[in-house]
Amino acid sequence: MNPNDGFRELGRQECLDRLGDAPIGRVVHTRDALPAVLPVNFCLDADSAVVLRTSADSELARTIDGVVVAFEADAVDATAHSGWSVVVTGHALVVTDPAEHDRLARSGPRSWVPSPREVFIRIAPELVTGRELVGGRTQYGVERTF
Repeated sequence: MNPNDGFRELGRQECLDRLGDAPIGRVVHTRDALPAVLPVNFCLDADSAVVLRTSADSELARTIDGVVVAFEADAVDATAHSGWSVVVTGHALVVTDPAEHDRLARSGPRSWVPSPREVFIRIAPELVTGRELVGGRTQYGVERTF
């Protein structure tokens, strides 16, 4: 991106570092041939995969298992007119290995709405992009939008 437009591209590791600090993100998937966005809590696993925890009976678990999805998280400071946004695109898979499930049950994200049967969904980070708004106003005082 042009450094004069107020945005700065974030490198892959910087994107992952920012995701590690974000408490909430959004998973973007297809529902009935239309885009759907769902806010979720999450964590990053050791291999930089995004990990979600949800009910085994949820529409989300049924809808995204085995398909390509996008995951987005951001932070915005409305007062300073600054912020960042990171998008991870990759295949989502329900964790079926019992040992991995047990490990994630101890170290993975905690569900905000516990369910009797929960599953973990991993989103492999095949494409990781991000940008930061580094200057919220132009030299002429015109506000920028994300």
